[in-house]
Amino acid sequence: MPDRRKRADGDAASGAPRTRDATAHEGELRQRRGLSLAVYLTAATLVRSASGGAPVALVALTLARPGHGGAALGGVLAALLTLPNIAGPWMARWLEEARDPRFRLAAAFVVFGLMLAGTGLTLDRVPIVLVGLLVVIGGLCDPLMTGGLSSRLALIVGEDTRAQRRAEGWDSATYGSSNILGPAAVAAITALSGALVAVVALGAAGVVAGLLMFALPKEHRTAAAARQRSMPVRDALKVIVRRGPLRRVMIATMITSVSTGGVMVIAVVFGRDLQGSAGAGAALGAAYGVGNLCGALLTGVFPLTGEPERWVLRLIAANAVTVGLCALAPGYAVALVAFALAGTTSAVLFTASLAVRSVYSPPNARAQVFVTMAGLKMAAGSAGTALAGTLVGVGPRLALCLNAVVVASAVSLALTDLRLTRRRSSAAERKDTSAPTR
Repeated sequence: MPDRRKRADGDAASGAPRTRDATAHEGELRQRRGLSLAVYLTAATLVRSASGGAPVALVALTLARPGHGGAALGGVLAALLTLPNIAGPWMARWLEEARDPRFRLAAAFVVFGLMLAGTGLTLDRVPIVLVGLLVVIGGLCDPLMTGGLSSRLALIVGEDTRAQRRAEGWDSATYGSSNILGPAAVAAITALSGALVAVVALGAAGVVAGLLMFALPKEHRTAAAARQRSMPVRDALKVIVRRGPLRRVMIATMITSVSTGGVMVIAVVFGRDLQGSAGAGAALGAAYGVGNLCGALLTGVFPLTGEPERWVLRLIAANAVTVGLCALAPGYAVALVAFALAGTTSAVLFTASLAVRSVYSPPNARAQVFVTMAGLKMAAGSAGTALAGTLVGVGPRLALCLNAVVVASAVSLALTDLRLTRRRSSAAERKDTSAPTR
């Protein structure tokens, strides 16, 4: 009996240091991952700000040099910068094939920065075809700065679901803040030092973001995931179409993007109609942008929990309601609040869609799923912008009402798809159970 008590006391004494060591190791690991997330967010903000401000900077640069194409040339260069996004899935596969994707992300960001700065420095000095080629090369890197970078986030922060959802919220905030910071930086630097300095500054931001990639830890991959080869682009597209949550979220967010893509256009006309000034319309657009940023920050502080696809459908429904409130706003003050709420729901929706991509993407096609879904959403948003420019002539309230109906239809389509999928699964199960056994 005394011997048994001694052994128990010894086990307890030896167990206490092990518990303390495990706690200390866990705290150290959490601290390292927090630092890695801070580095990631800094790099993401820098490179996405450079991407968001580049079209504005290129137009400002061509306007500052009269006699060389002016705004028309700036528009062409901006279009050449976005056109290579169609190669996004192939660029994403190139990223996935790397043993350590940090190096290819770093290369892409540095190339983007150098090509952007080179465009500014060579304009008027070399043939315009060569300038356009520099822009296209830089544009090829753009998919890796958005979906490509986001696809690596969960592998950096670890397997904890709550930590992943929180990180995706902060990642979403970098998109919203960059769309504000990039053009704002261009405007400020152009006013102080000229458009060329603004272009070079954006290029430098891209280079710094690339260098920060080397400060990130190597991704935490399982042994099985590390052995898998990157999926061919065609097979990755099949995964998006055939895997229910990815398919439903892709279609639903594309439809919703038709609405969100035209919000800024409608806001300018609607605010002018309510207040009689173009500045009032710009303020409505700003309210939407502020709401969008606040929504993204909210999901960083209070991460989403539960099934992400369910969150997507709920948030699309909430977005339809807020867009409808914008259409029904009786006065300017209510319209400001409604547009801010619409921006908030849109940001939280985007965060939830990132979670769906993260949860349901196969490890060997993760970047391709992120980039492909982002590219389709971007294309739908561009179509929405063009459509809003046509519809707003009929009346901004009618355009907002139509947008609300379009967004609501996305929920109906997703729920119909979900019911049909469950019905097919139930029929297949009944067939399997009723099949005779030999």
